[in-house]
Amino acid sequence: MNFSVPTKDKSRILDTLGKANKAFQAIYPGDRPERQPVHTVYGGADLFRADTAQKMANAALKTLLENAADFTEFARALELPDHEKLPRKSADIAKLVKRFDKLTAAKRKDETGWLAYATYNKVIHKLRTEALEDFRIDFEDGFGNRSWEEEDATAVQAALEVAKGMKTKSLPPFIGIRIKPFTEDLKERGARTLDIFLTTLAKVTNGKLPDNFVVMLPKVTIPEQITALVQLFEAIEANTKIPKNALKMEMMVETTQSVIGADGSNPLRRYVLASKGRMIATAFGTYDYTAANNITAKYQDMGHAVCDFAHMMMKVSLGATGIWLSDGATNVMPIGPHRGAKLTPKQRTENKAVVHRNWKKACDHTRHSLWKGLYQGWDLNPAQFPMRYAAVYSFFLESYDDAAARLKAFVERAARATLTSDVFDDAATGQGLLNYFLRGLNCGAISEQEALATGLSLAEIRTRSFLKILEGRRRNADDADCYDERGSESLLGWVLSALIRSIRVICVLFMWACPSLTHKSRAGRVLCCSPARSVSGCSRCGGFLRSPPRCGIRKDLPDGSCRFARSRESRSAWMYLVSG
Repeated sequence: MNFSVPTKDKSRILDTLGKANKAFQAIYPGDRPERQPVHTVYGGADLFRADTAQKMANAALKTLLENAADFTEFARALELPDHEKLPRKSADIAKLVKRFDKLTAAKRKDETGWLAYATYNKVIHKLRTEALEDFRIDFEDGFGNRSWEEEDATAVQAALEVAKGMKTKSLPPFIGIRIKPFTEDLKERGARTLDIFLTTLAKVTNGKLPDNFVVMLPKVTIPEQITALVQLFEAIEANTKIPKNALKMEMMVETTQSVIGADGSNPLRRYVLASKGRMIATAFGTYDYTAANNITAKYQDMGHAVCDFAHMMMKVSLGATGIWLSDGATNVMPIGPHRGAKLTPKQRTENKAVVHRNWKKACDHTRHSLWKGLYQGWDLNPAQFPMRYAAVYSFFLESYDDAAARLKAFVERAARATLTSDVFDDAATGQGLLNYFLRGLNCGAISEQEALATGLSLAEIRTRSFLKILEGRRRNADDADCYDERGSESLLGWVLSALIRSIRVICVLFMWACPSLTHKSRAGRVLCCSPARSVSGCSRCGGFLRSPPRCGIRKDLPDGSCRFARSRESRSAWMYLVSG
């Protein structure tokens, strides 16, 4: 072939581009594969106890069972698909539940109301096993402005309760604290609470932090506030047994200045850089942000257009950077107006109507967030938990079939490209598709068995990394034919594979000893080559060298020829057979 660009010039140009590409990839590595919680609950620091998670779980389950005793009532409250077709009489409901219970998950999808049934039962299971995923011990809005003595004492108490929860294993999977903002008026108080809490905790736990511990900084307006928090982290780590770089942070996006800075640009990327790798997430503050935009109280909710604008700014600024994004909260609580154990039937009905109405509003907000690709939000009360999980579960379940087919096709295409050494540079998209199932698995919407429809094995899914899946398939390419779709190797397949390999090795050794018996195949290929996986040509025989060779013996000679290219004569039938 003829070329116009000299090799030296091409190398220089592409090397320069390579440096820029790698710098870009360092900034935008794609979504993180770690588990992201679907909600964060904020609660006053003075109320936090080591068993708070279990108390919230009990309250959430009680709210659900009192206000939606079966899946049909829950479906009508949230207006899930086909809710209007579901029975209302107790006998008919019991009959339908019994029918659903007997069907497999696949058969159930052919029935009216399957989504409501599946969602309700998954919500109950979640509330009984892990109702609270993430909690912030709040020293800001949830705590208020109190005397310094009281906040100091509360910081100590909260740290001791966290240490107790670590010992009894009663903490939620994710936990952290929210301190006061680093504005000029409150910076001293915020720094003081941070220091007291972490110093107390480190002393009791010998420097160990809870799993997935994070510090939330609210009302950020300039990068220097984040820089100050990082410097405080460094000082605390240096003077306690907390390991270096162990402290992580997140920030609230709730001021207009955190969306558009003083220079007219979006400052979120600068905030991330100021954190020196410690920032893992940003959370949107619905009510402070709408107030900052002069939205009156009546219209301050998650569905307002100013919130959509801020969400999109967050997504385009931090997309593919690995920073988690979280939406805000619905501040209308699903709690009835009547309290007490001796309520009249009318009062119970009124309570239920309020709960259902506010569940529906919060569910719509959550679905709107999911539609925008925001998979985490805030909850303020355990009564919101049933709604949260119902919105999330129904969202994943109704999209499951299409998502599974898309990921399966994508994995197959990526694997073919990998195994044939074709270029495949769309791993970020693969990770995004995989993350859909990881999120569904993490929150309980999708079971591990259901995730197998993607064509991935459980071991592959548990790597949580699309790149690791491709690397694993590349390593196991020679044995892939002996594996079933779940990655388990059959005994018969293993025996046949071992037998075939043995025959090939014997034939290759025989050909090496007797080069005159090497024959040319119909395609001009050589014994050690596999036409389906050819990657480079042999200068002597015209065949293609497979890498790695199935026989595991062949090596390339310095002149680029195949070690077994001894003759260009026609090869015998048995030689053609063992070439695979």
